[in-house]
Amino acid sequence: MIMNSRWWFYSALAGASLVFAPVLLLLFAAMLIYPTLPTLETLTDYRPKIPLRVYSAEGHLLGEFGEERRALVAINEVPELMKQAILAAEDDRFYEHGGVDFKSVLRAAYSNFTAGGTKQGASTITMQVARNFFLTNEKRYSRKFNEVLLAFKIEGSLGKDEILQLYINHIYLGQRAYGFSTAAQVYFGKSLQQIDLAEMAILAGLPKAPSAYNPVTNLKRAQLRQTYILRRMHELGYINAVQYDAA
Repeated sequence: MIMNSRWWFYSALAGASLVFAPVLLLLFAAMLIYPTLPTLETLTDYRPKIPLRVYSAEGHLLGEFGEERRALVAINEVPELMKQAILAAEDDRFYEHGGVDFKSVLRAAYSNFTAGGTKQGASTITMQVARNFFLTNEKRYSRKFNEVLLAFKIEGSLGKDEILQLYINHIYLGQRAYGFSTAAQVYFGKSLQQIDLAEMAILAGLPKAPSAYNPVTNLKRAQLRQTYILRRMHELGYINAVQYDAA
């Protein structure tokens, strides 16, 4: 009876070691890496490259000179439906998590395991900001680990609206367009405040893969992504059935 009890004790101890050892290693790695992460001055003092613009005497834009098309917009100038389209497409729990959405991580891990490959990601908007400003897109665990740590650091220093504003202004959306304000002009010839719900859903579909869902070169795929985003907006209660059907 004593031997049996000891066997169960040592088995439980071994099992606990298998569970907690990786966690302790991750915590130790985080303690070593966190102090070496880049400072957030690039985010807190955001000054992107703005192209040189030439206007006529009447105020009409004659031309732009520069590799990147950009136009900054404040978060309070972004239509609410545009923000909701982005959240529905990229991170509908953005205002609830602390930089990493662990529910989405578990859901993506299960989906990828059952699919036998990487079919679904779990990058939050904050993680995408970290990657776009400080990291590369290389598929390495070390890069992903740094991305997670940077996401926590960003969330500890900036408010949610500040993070979303950075994302809206900085994300690449194809056609040399950076940010949703520029993309509205490039794809639809309108300001961000003038585009309708259907157009918002097209733009919100671009961050996932700007070349694959580009409405200029891949209209059918762009429309499939657009339909998915509109459906998600309806499921999340951002739009009603009438708005959904119209869009």
